[in-house]
Amino acid sequence: MKKEDIRIGVNRYLKVKYGVTLKDAKEYEIFNALSLTVLEDIIEDWNNTSCTYNEGRCANYFSAEYLMGRALGNNLMNLGLYDEVKEVLSELNIDINKIEEIEEDAGLGNGGLGRLAACFMESSATIDMPLNGYGIRYNNGLFNQNVEEGFQTECEDNWLKYGDPWSIRKEAEAQIIEFADMTVKAIPYDTPIIGYGTKNINTLRLWKCEPMKEFDFILFNNQKYDKSVSLKNRAEDISRVLYPNDSNNEGKLLRLRQQYFLVSASLKDIIRKHKAKVGTDFQNISENNFVQLNDTHPTLAIPEFIRLLVDEEGVSFKDALESAKSFFGYTNHTILAEALEKWNVNLIKKLFPRVLEIIKDIDKELIKELKKKHYIREKIKEFRIIADRQVRMANLAIFVSKAVNGVAKLHTDILKDKELNNWYKLYPEKFQNKTNGITPRRWLRLCNTELSAFITDLLGNEDWVKHLELLKGLKKFENDDVVLEKLMQIKHEKKVQLADYIKQEEGIEIDPNSFFDIQIKRLHEYKRQLLNALYILDLYYRIKEDPTLDIPKTTFIFGAKAFPGYRRAKAIVKFITQIADLIDNDKDVAGKIKVVFVHNYRVSYAQKLFPGSDLSKQISTAGKEASGTGNMKFMLNATPTFGTLDGANVEIVQESGEENNFIFGLKVEDIEKIKDTYDSKKYYEENPSIKRVLDTLIDGTFDDGESGDFEDLYNSLLEEGDQYYLLADFDLFKQEEEKVFATYKDKRNWAKKCFANLYNAGTFSSDRTIQQYCDEIWNIKKTPIK
Repeated sequence: MKKEDIRIGVNRYLKVKYGVTLKDAKEYEIFNALSLTVLEDIIEDWNNTSCTYNEGRCANYFSAEYLMGRALGNNLMNLGLYDEVKEVLSELNIDINKIEEIEEDAGLGNGGLGRLAACFMESSATIDMPLNGYGIRYNNGLFNQNVEEGFQTECEDNWLKYGDPWSIRKEAEAQIIEFADMTVKAIPYDTPIIGYGTKNINTLRLWKCEPMKEFDFILFNNQKYDKSVSLKNRAEDISRVLYPNDSNNEGKLLRLRQQYFLVSASLKDIIRKHKAKVGTDFQNISENNFVQLNDTHPTLAIPEFIRLLVDEEGVSFKDALESAKSFFGYTNHTILAEALEKWNVNLIKKLFPRVLEIIKDIDKELIKELKKKHYIREKIKEFRIIADRQVRMANLAIFVSKAVNGVAKLHTDILKDKELNNWYKLYPEKFQNKTNGITPRRWLRLCNTELSAFITDLLGNEDWVKHLELLKGLKKFENDDVVLEKLMQIKHEKKVQLADYIKQEEGIEIDPNSFFDIQIKRLHEYKRQLLNALYILDLYYRIKEDPTLDIPKTTFIFGAKAFPGYRRAKAIVKFITQIADLIDNDKDVAGKIKVVFVHNYRVSYAQKLFPGSDLSKQISTAGKEASGTGNMKFMLNATPTFGTLDGANVEIVQESGEENNFIFGLKVEDIEKIKDTYDSKKYYEENPSIKRVLDTLIDGTFDDGESGDFEDLYNSLLEEGDQYYLLADFDLFKQEEEKVFATYKDKRNWAKKCFANLYNAGTFSSDRTIQQYCDEIWNIKKTPIK
């Protein structure tokens, strides 16, 4: 794309869409005009990609969320247009950074599950693999987080307020979705997923829910205005908000509607394409298509697929079930019971009774199979899809799917040996591991241009951006003082940038010469932000007692959203901010340590935090984190891990060496040994440091607004048994952090640890993960566009 074409396109879209010239245009208008100009340029390649994929076998990714982040910068980089566009805008006296910053993060995802889906989509396009993404086009994301007087508050995440120039509405390919009590339309919005250094452009199809008619004219004419639009509102609720609160039956019904809406529309779309290609012969539908279920949220796809074949295409139940068994794969993302969905039979019956009938038929087939294998009644009950008036979605997914995979070696081993051991014994051939990965384009090439340029300079080319394993070539520089010094200069530059951004976003000044100790992730008790906070509070007291304590000046940075209904998680936010205030208001300590809780943690904020880090905190209870991908993003940005042997931390340490990271805490096997006799009160009674920090939760040191939330945190650790073993790991955490501080004094040694993490990060590319899915589960081949 020539610079003149960019200039002409921007001016044309400003005129057509907003009726303004460049000199009068607002930043969001320029953003939209520029995005549309680029979109226009790629349409032909995008259409060619879709047509070519439709001719062969395709995989389809079903996910409740896609945490995409901003599109403009990433798309320009992948197209090789970033520098040209920057020059054009500069010539027009426009700062490209301001145009990028005006873009809202797409409100389509929440945490690691959604970010993984986004990385997978980008990787599949980059390596020319025919993968289509399917999801919901939520009008509003999870929520925007603010911190007011230390408390988390939430408001709507209206990410579409400036429009969405990167999606195209495809009204002609709408689908009709029927519930027992209403019928709605699913309108597809297609978003291009642009690969790096390729003409392939994959598609993320997101469904928006709309009513069959805008309003009831007769009711409106009879002046019953609210009633006249009630069906419209109920339909739009289905795609209104990501993960609506499901604390009561109404919320649960809405969640179920969302899940069915997603899978029914997506399967009808796949069937539509199948019919256009081969007609009404459904014997080979699983030869041409495969569906990967991203966790249990889309598991209703299994009975809905069978329903569509049986009820609408005349296929026998037996043949439809056999097709399903080679049509679906299931990714398990967690061993936490709360995430292995179970739905009350009555709720499913209320919304889609025919689907419930099919689930019952699948359950009967499972029982038949188990009886043939001589399982007794008590054992069969463990496997049942319907038990205790609940539909167990994980059991449904495992029984029917061709493959079941975990997302890190440790996680998969726990599934096979413990959590899903009964299923593993039944179907050992189904179980696989696919260690998660991250796209090096967004998480290094885009967010850390300084480090990227340095790597390219050392390796002599940019091939590493598509072949991350080439980072191993940096190892030969591991003792080169000039290289190590330059790496640390870049790290400092990114810290300065992060400090500036935090000043802009939070109004808080932090010292880029201090040690940046960062924990950023979804807020959950098992991720143990509370353990980190308790450690910091203990450190505060030790500095008070001994102002000469020999530690580097340290800034502890937290970023996390707590679900609105998750009381304890929100209490932890308040506790962290109270510790931050205590330190800030104490002149004896304020110059030595600082705590910052950044608000509204999201992809665009993460792109500043990962490169600006000195230490990556990954401290979940061993055996609880399936994988983690934040740990990989830190590693790729040359940051050592401080963590437990949990999730992908295990493989990170295997790659970069335990000597280059800081590992502490109970291992899975240690917890197994002590879990039945564990007494958290013993640690409280025998360890004065633990007693001192825990007592602050109940002795008035901190103010929880008379909510009782701090006392509840106290009780969770002492009266309820400390189920995530914070107190057992407290001293081990403390000792390892002392080791960090001591090691950091030797700047050359520290630089070597950072560098070792960088050059050993290659295996954690999502390109590698996707290639493994393609080869070992999906059976799809590279399909480059000419």
